[in-house]
Amino acid sequence: MKNILNNQLGMKFGFVLFLFLLLQIPLSMVEDLISERTDRQQEVLADIARSSSNQQQIIGPFIKIDYTEIVNNTEKTYIAQREAFLLPDLFSLTSHLDSFEKYRGIYKAHLYNAKIALTGQFTLSALDKLNKENISKISLVVAISDSRGLIDFNAISINGNPVNIQPGTGVDQYAEGFHHTLDIKTTNFSKPLTFDFNFLLQGMGKLQVLPIGQKTTVVLSSSWPHPSFIGNYLPISSTITDSGFSAQWNTNNFSSNINQLFERCLSMQSKCKQLEEKHMGVNLIEPVDHYLKSHRSINYSLLVITLIFACFFLLELFQARPIHPVQYGFVGLALALFYLLLISFSEHIGFNWAYIFSTIASTGLLCLYVGGMLNNKKHGAIFGVSLLTLYGLLFGLLQADSYALLMGTLLCFIVLSLVMIFTRHINWYERSANINITAESPSDIKETHDE
Repeated sequence: MKNILNNQLGMKFGFVLFLFLLLQIPLSMVEDLISERTDRQQEVLADIARSSSNQQQIIGPFIKIDYTEIVNNTEKTYIAQREAFLLPDLFSLTSHLDSFEKYRGIYKAHLYNAKIALTGQFTLSALDKLNKENISKISLVVAISDSRGLIDFNAISINGNPVNIQPGTGVDQYAEGFHHTLDIKTTNFSKPLTFDFNFLLQGMGKLQVLPIGQKTTVVLSSSWPHPSFIGNYLPISSTITDSGFSAQWNTNNFSSNINQLFERCLSMQSKCKQLEEKHMGVNLIEPVDHYLKSHRSINYSLLVITLIFACFFLLELFQARPIHPVQYGFVGLALALFYLLLISFSEHIGFNWAYIFSTIASTGLLCLYVGGMLNNKKHGAIFGVSLLTLYGLLFGLLQADSYALLMGTLLCFIVLSLVMIFTRHINWYERSANINITAESPSDIKETHDE
């Protein structure tokens, strides 16, 4: 134990390791700050959704039939009010989403205006078993998850004839939306009923469509280049470019089982979750927002600080030039401050420009400090170039979503390999002895010669 305490190199390594662990405190504080700002962003997005319109799900059109039925039992005979529902045979939805942004302070939310075109047809022959005299009302219903997004109705027609619509659906499970009441006397149950609905729907983030037809076709497109296809069905074809995307879905009742799920939902409200999960659609997302990128960048802080401290330690080893632990501490704090600069500026100028500014500021400060610490401007410049290269490599890792783990692992392996190769011939005991001799004061050396 005494030999370890008298070993200058071992003591320095232990103290540097202690500083390294101590620096995790400010780094964890910055990471907590990122999490706090992320939560605040989600609160703002929820507030924007409350004040405008939320994500949208379209259910319909479907036909709701209100009728009466004579019920006979052993005690009495009475008339009961009944409801029946009819789903379309053919259902087609086409929409183009025009995206835009709403700001609340430094935060922004992605919204869209979707030009919805709903077309298809119903077969009404199933209503023949109901006596027209018993039917009190037939409604063609379209349910929307947030009716505040219904901005404009361009053309609403049934069997080619323009019709008027009324707000609400009359369905307890899906109350928001609109409906049209059919004229029972003029409606021909023996012929298909066609519909063509065109309206403008505003929403935030997600647009989901329930495949409500026996045969369903959905086509969505937008100029937004970062779609995330959501739901239980992936598109059968999609095209994604820098100028936008286009996607198409096709389903049928055999794959969706929509009839049974719809009936169970309307008869037992607790079963509606299974129906709503059978959706398809798209989410207009940021591929990686600046908070997530900042969080990912701080995950590499251990690598950066380890490399810098290792460089100083090897410099101290090869040149037998002692570097004070306080100097290690200042360098570590400057490296930690880089991440605070990054998150602060990324909220105002975007992540990429914030990363460039933070890199230049941090590298410039450390370049000047290291040059003065070593009393050699050339060494300070070399250190600055090396740090710029390291930050550049890390920036590439942050941009490579699919290969980030692979590239990060290879970088760590290459760095460790280089350190091991450069130090493979070092006699650590001899180096430690040389540092101990260098660290002795001139008076101690003089006294040794006198003896």
